[in-house]
Amino acid sequence: MLSATLLPQLVLSQDIVKLWPDGAIPNAIAGAQLTEKSETDANGILRISNVSVPTLTVFLPPKEKATGAAVMICPGGGYGILAASHEGSDIAKWFNEMGVAAFVLKYRLPNPAIMTNQQEVPLLDAMQGMTLIRQNASKYNIDLNKIGVMGFSAGGHLASTLATHYDKGPKASKQAKPNFAILLYPVITFGEKAHAGSRNNLLGKASSPELIAYYSNELQVSSKTPPTFLVHAEDDKAVPVENSINFYLACLKNGVPAEMHLYPTGGHGFGMRTAKFGSLNMWPDACKAWLMNLGSAK
Repeated sequence: MLSATLLPQLVLSQDIVKLWPDGAIPNAIAGAQLTEKSETDANGILRISNVSVPTLTVFLPPKEKATGAAVMICPGGGYGILAASHEGSDIAKWFNEMGVAAFVLKYRLPNPAIMTNQQEVPLLDAMQGMTLIRQNASKYNIDLNKIGVMGFSAGGHLASTLATHYDKGPKASKQAKPNFAILLYPVITFGEKAHAGSRNNLLGKASSPELIAYYSNELQVSSKTPPTFLVHAEDDKAVPVENSINFYLACLKNGVPAEMHLYPTGGHGFGMRTAKFGSLNMWPDACKAWLMNLGSAK
């Protein structure tokens, strides 16, 4: 369990909050820190790399619109970078329009030069992020029963790992459990149909079969996994659609409420940039309807 005495407190006047107290970042190698880089590519996507100090960036809806719900957003990037705009801040603003508080997670990217047991680190950051949101729910007028996680691509792997592993291992914590999960074109499996780049970046190229199975999240779904909403394009060449399909089937097998939307075209990494893909343009409305059914959106 995470110790409450070690947790920093979120302050309403702050927009960006460090996940861990200075000098107490777990698995960090003392004195080893990289210079964080932020750059915008030709497609207008903000790419952040070399994350040594993980944070939450807070986006709050107007008080008159607030539903009490909150979502922690995990941008994708293959566990090599964070696509922090179209899979982060842009999504947060969309949630705010629905009255949902949003917290964009800038999680550490696996790197043996600055951390030990690199495969543990993104999940440790995600668990801490969810724990901080819960412990400060009253400050943000958040309902403790309406705090979810959302992830895109490798961020979808992290979100689905949080949803399936929050109660596993020595760091298990009920406070880290999301009440729901939203997964867009998620990396789910590290076995067949895996996105090799995400798997190799998280686990290293010489990972064991046991580690591969442990982080293949379709194998880790249980009756305790929260309700899940999935979106995937069938022509995704980076992360095969079977990743979402197999997670959905695992949810059905374990009695977990799940809703999945598959679209013929869209490729990978579309976020909310869907206008040219026909029916894919409807996924935000479908997601909003699902959240409204949960009582988490207006």
